[in-house]
Formats: sequence, structure tokens, C-alpha cells
Amino acid sequence: AAFGLLVGIMKGGTIGGAVPAILINVPGTPDCAATTLDGYPMAKAGKALKAMKLATASAVTGDTFSDLVLITVSVPLASVALMMGPVEVLALLIFSFAVISGLLGQSLTKGLIALALGLLFATVGADPQHSTPRLIFGHFEFFEGLPVAPLAIGTLAVAEMFRRVSQTRGDSRPMLPKHSDDPADRRLSWREYWSCRFVLLRGALIGTGIGAAPGVGSTAAAFLSYAATKEASDNPDSFGKGNPKGIAATEAANSAVCGADLIPLLTLGIPGSASAAMLIGAFTIQGIQPGPLLFDNQAQLIYGLFGAMLMANAVNFAVGNLLLRVWARVIMAPASVILSVALVLCLVGSYLASGGMVGIWVLLAFALLGYFMTSYGYPVVVFVIAFFLGPRFELSLVQTLIVTRGHPVRILEHPVAVGFLLLSILAIYMTGVRKPLRKWRDRRKATLIVKG
Repeated sequence: AAFGLLVGIMKGGTIGGAVPAILINVPGTPDCAATTLDGYPMAKAGKALKAMKLATASAVTGDTFSDLVLITVSVPLASVALMMGPVEVLALLIFSFAVISGLLGQSLTKGLIALALGLLFATVGADPQHSTPRLIFGHFEFFEGLPVAPLAIGTLAVAEMFRRVSQTRGDSRPMLPKHSDDPADRRLSWREYWSCRFVLLRGALIGTGIGAAPGVGSTAAAFLSYAATKEASDNPDSFGKGNPKGIAATEAANSAVCGADLIPLLTLGIPGSASAAMLIGAFTIQGIQPGPLLFDNQAQLIYGLFGAMLMANAVNFAVGNLLLRVWARVIMAPASVILSVALVLCLVGSYLASGGMVGIWVLLAFALLGYFMTSYGYPVVVFVIAFFLGPRFELSLVQTLIVTRGHPVRILEHPVAVGFLLLSILAIYMTGVRKPLRKWRDRRKATLIVKG
């Protein structure tokens, strides 16, 4: 019963995070930040129900795929994941940063600035090597770092509320325009779902691969899947403007991480994420030690856990589709009501998450930062991703320096890491050099045609 409860919360939270991401452009969880890119434009076009149904179906598809991989090939995948040492993880994170910075910002330069700013704030607190405090300025409540929840809520949610309030003119308009009167815009047909089959498969594979590597997380998986789908598309300019495949790519990838996170946990005893770490608590309460002997000593319990995971997917699909219409109607309330309630919930959540007023001050400070970053075209999502992955990036960097003894040439002894670094250079070239150069050539050609 304990495992079933935790699995249901883990999977339900992942799927539910897409609802506010689509309806009010505020991700319910960090890994749903990529869902806002195409989900919210679809909602503004009157297709909120279609977007939420596609997100639910994609999430369940990716989650089920990773669960089946966990059940069938968890031991071989765990051995592959074990080969991902700190050098390989560092190179993978660098590749993720290169792709995200180039694709999510108006320019690669602004994306890299937002990335550097996120990594800077991630260094607040004790450093991972010597546990010496940094950048806390005498405030020892920041010794363990800036509180994650208030920073994310302030930067993504409250900053968006400030922007909405600044655009209101005293009327009582709803948060979203009226839903489309066309029945096709309110339902998800089998044909539309099937048209995303390759996108779902790609996202599920990326999410499963990322989830099997401990510590990388679903946020990186979602944005890597989104970037891969955008690059493979015949019409990449449609992404960010309400392309359904953008939703399918992100939701399939971040949900696929849920099942794959348990691969290193069950086979190696290493939690792949915070939610997987919570399951260690449940194992400890039951007097069970996760690891290679788990399948021999507690096979009945493990396969019961597998059954609970598959049941949770079915229940999430049913409950999700049942409540989608409720959320679609709630969002039609006046914007003043929605924003007021949302702001109160954000303040209460930040207070509880940080254990005091420090969370509220952090929330308000980063809400202002997020507002100004958005106003000047700096990608807030890149900033938040860098902050979330910053501790893992720094730890991998420290471990890499120890492994290589400070000699960069020793990285050549890790071919997987070299491959990721080469892909990073290619990603920077494609987004920071080739794409701007192509746009410049197109503008120049259009100018010459007009003059001619």
C-alpha cells in the first residue's frame, strides 16, 4: 500500500504539472516548463482541451513505455547506466545546456547569459567539495542553497502574474479566451494521436535513457526531446506557436523518466531522482535494502511494485481525462480571481517549503528578476533549468577534475564524453552561427529583390 501511494503521487504529479502549464503558462513542475512553449499558445487559440488531452495521452504513453523497459530489461540497462561516470554526466549536461540555450532564447547570447545567471545562483550555499559557505552574506538559512520551490515559483509563476496584472485595464476578462466552438478543437482524435507516434517514441526513448542515468533528471529529458523534435520537423518555425508535437515530445519524455528512474534504484541501490529517493524511505521502513539482491530476496514485492506502476498509468489516464473539463471551466473565471487565488497559493507554498519568511522574500525577489528577464527577452526557462541542474553540474565538474587530475587531455580516455562535447559544439554552431547566418542571408536576398 505504501509503494502504491508513493507511485501514484509520483506519476500523478508529473502528469498534473502540464495542466497549469497549458492553461496559465505556469508549469506545475519544473519538467513541464517545456510544455508551456506550445501548450499555452494552443490554449490561447481556444484549443485548451485538445492540448490537455494530448498532454495526458502522451504522458501515459511515455510512462508506460519506460515501465515496460523497467520490467523487462532493467538489469542490462542498469549496467549501461553504471558506465555513465562523472565525466560522461558532465559532458551530457554541457550538451543539454548548449541545446537549451540556443533553442529557447531569442538569441544564443541571451540564452547563454540566462544559463550563466542560473548557474551563478545555484552556487549559493555550501560547495560540494569542502562544504564552505559561499555567497550567503551572513544569512545561514542559505547554507544549503537558495530554496528551490520559492525560486521556481517566483521566476515562472509570480513573474507571469506580474506581467498579466500589468496588462489588465480594470476589466474582468477571463484568463483565457472562450474555447473554440469547433468540436474538433475540443477533442483528440485517434488520427491526431497516431500522427505523433514517432515523436512519442523518440521522447520515450530519450526519457528512458536519461532516467536510467542517475541524477540528470526529467527537466533535461523534456528539453532534449523538444529540441530533437524541433530539429527533425519540416516546419521548425511552428514550434513555440502552438504545435501539438511540441507537447507530445515534452510530455512523453518527462513522464518516461518516472519508470526509468527506478532502474538504478532497484538494481544498484542508487536513486535517480528525488522521487526515487523517497521510495528508498519506503524500502527502509519495510526493512529492505535496494540493490542487486533485491530481485532474488523480494521478487514478490518488486513485481507488485511493477503492477502498481502499470495500474497508476491507467488510473492517471482516467482521472486526468475526467478532470480536464473541470479545469477548463475553472480557467474561464475572471483573471482577477484566478491571479489572486494563485498568488495566495504561491505565497503559502513558498512559506511551507522553506519553513519561514525567507521563502516569501526569495519568491518576491526572483519574481521581479523573472519579470525583467522576460521583458528584455532573456529566456527565464533556461535560467530555471540551469539553477535546477547547477548542483549536479558542479558536483560532476568537481568529480571530473579529480578523475582527470586537472588535465583536460585525459577526457580523451572517455569516448562517450568526447562524443557529447562534439555534439555540444555542433549544437552551438547550428543555433548560434548557422541559424542567424541563414536569417541574415534571407533578409539580404529579400532586400535585393525589393530593390531590383
